[in-house]
Amino acid sequence: MEDTLHARPRHMLAGKFSRRRIIREAFASAGALTFAAGVNPSPSVGAQGTATPIAVPGSGGEIGVPENVPIDHLVVIFLENRPFDHLYGLFPGTNGLLSPGARIPQTDERGVPYARLPPVVNGWTDPPTVDTRFPADLPNEPFLLDRYAPLDSIDPSPVHRFYQHQLQVNGGRMDRYVLWSGTGGLPLGHADTETLPLFPFAREYTLCDNFFTAAWGGSMLNHIWLIAASTPLWPNAPSSQIAEPLLDRDGALIGLTNDGNVTPDGYCVNDVQPFYPPFDAGTAVKNRMPPQLAPTIGDRLSTAGVSWAWYAGGWDDAVAGRPASTFEFHHQPFSYYAPYGEGMPGRSHLQDETKFLSSLEDGTMPAVSYIKPLGIVDEHAGYSTVESGENHAVSLIEAVQASSFWERSAIVVTYDDFGGWYDHVAPPPIDRWGPGGRVPAIIISPWARKGFVDHTPYDHTSILKFIEWRWGLDPLAQRDAMAWNLLPAFEFGAP
Repeated sequence: MEDTLHARPRHMLAGKFSRRRIIREAFASAGALTFAAGVNPSPSVGAQGTATPIAVPGSGGEIGVPENVPIDHLVVIFLENRPFDHLYGLFPGTNGLLSPGARIPQTDERGVPYARLPPVVNGWTDPPTVDTRFPADLPNEPFLLDRYAPLDSIDPSPVHRFYQHQLQVNGGRMDRYVLWSGTGGLPLGHADTETLPLFPFAREYTLCDNFFTAAWGGSMLNHIWLIAASTPLWPNAPSSQIAEPLLDRDGALIGLTNDGNVTPDGYCVNDVQPFYPPFDAGTAVKNRMPPQLAPTIGDRLSTAGVSWAWYAGGWDDAVAGRPASTFEFHHQPFSYYAPYGEGMPGRSHLQDETKFLSSLEDGTMPAVSYIKPLGIVDEHAGYSTVESGENHAVSLIEAVQASSFWERSAIVVTYDDFGGWYDHVAPPPIDRWGPGGRVPAIIISPWARKGFVDHTPYDHTSILKFIEWRWGLDPLAQRDAMAWNLLPAFEFGAP
């Protein structure tokens, strides 16, 4: 879910960078694995989707596809709205809040640092109300959220929309989160990392500290990038849906005159309802995104005869017309695509989360499983808590570990977007869509590196890259074709 906020000044990230420069700068800033060390995390893909063998540290040589890869099942658990510094900023060995230059003072619309953080407010109330759990005079720096709001409490949700995100990042200065959040000083709050339910898995397996969302902004766009590596089109959208970015004389973004969901040239970048059910029954047809025709990873897997499913918490109830209060229609990316409408063959791949657990028990677990928890247990501020979301994720992980599939499985736990919270690492610009904010990603597998912090520059499309590499699929678009594969997180020797 996203929140709205209207125009205030700032500058936008501008210009495009070559991939070589992106890689060089990301490696220089994060100390990532390098080609000099004999590592190529991004193997090429042939014209027919044939994956090129790749040398992986600890693998004992080249890994072919699929004969020599000990992973037959990939599970992606897609949580909500938490950036890296917010959860893992205190994790040892990471580029976190203890790193030099990580505690960036926030500035007002004039570029002047706040003397103290503005009071925390709940922007979802009308009018906004001050959250009295927090002191009104917090220092202008990251603070431990747990002192005032424990992991089991619901916090206000900072603004995290497409244009506002770019305004918060402020050309890589990372100093306008407070100005554009709608929640006062709240975005500077962070967790006590060692108290997180997922912390033991991050410590035991691989934690990625240079993993970004694929796109700027919030949920819908990044869910779509997770499965399609592209931004959806909405030509001829209603005028009320069209955003009006406010630019300065040099063409830099400084605000919005209309906080719409569709760019002036017809790309949908903020949350709207899907064309196909389930959708919010109160949404007129004209305000639902038209059916999308771009290829998805589901299409590629189905064509190749590879089993897969998208498992959503509360799906069956939503399809039956009785959605849970925290079922989010815009968290269901396949509902935007024509091959997955009612009566279409692809629809059978969209399942209730309970079916995932059943597949572990009855031996029918697909090769690729996406799990989207119900809102109340997805960690989204405003209606979920960190504790409930992570405990739910732990239950899913432990179910896989207890199954007969575990020895040949890999689990990726990551987040759809940054949720409006502060992170000190600027996204490495690739195109107008992103990448967006830095988020945690934990790679859990018998074959994952143990106790490892992976500094490789990934984003959501790296998950696509791994799937395409493992099952010999054609890339969907330029971004996933160029993405770094997740292979540096693995060690294909003895588990």
